[in-house]
Amino acid sequence: EEVSAQHRPVVMITSNNEKELPDAFLRRCIFYYIEFPDVPLMRKIIDVHHPHLDAKLLDQVLIKFYWLRQQNELRKKPSTSELIDWISALLRSGISIEKVEAHIPFVGALLKKEQDVDALLKYDSQSGRYPKSWQDLGPRYNQ
Repeated sequence: EEVSAQHRPVVMITSNNEKELPDAFLRRCIFYYIEFPDVPLMRKIIDVHHPHLDAKLLDQVLIKFYWLRQQNELRKKPSTSELIDWISALLRSGISIEKVEAHIPFVGALLKKEQDVDALLKYDSQSGRYPKSWQDLGPRYNQ
């Protein structure tokens, strides 16, 4: 039996720009760019997945996350999904907030490229200074 649509369907396709889409396909698309979540929105996103997360730990996690995203030499910046996974790893391990302040534990949850992980581990081994407050990230993040 043939079914006829009463309206033309609307198809939504998302892309993270990892691979180029063909020009012929792109000509038939309407684009809507979604900005990366700012800190207040990211707090809401995290609250959906980890509603009982300690506020101080959340602050340290977000400070480290946005600091990593500022590092231009990273081949792949960590995404929201990776942030959520990282928080899960931190919570499961029972790691102290002091360790999260001093380092970026379980960095493999955030960084997926070997050279990115190596660069961060090298930075860590050379006593690189990690941000501990929003002021350390600069005026864009001063809340």
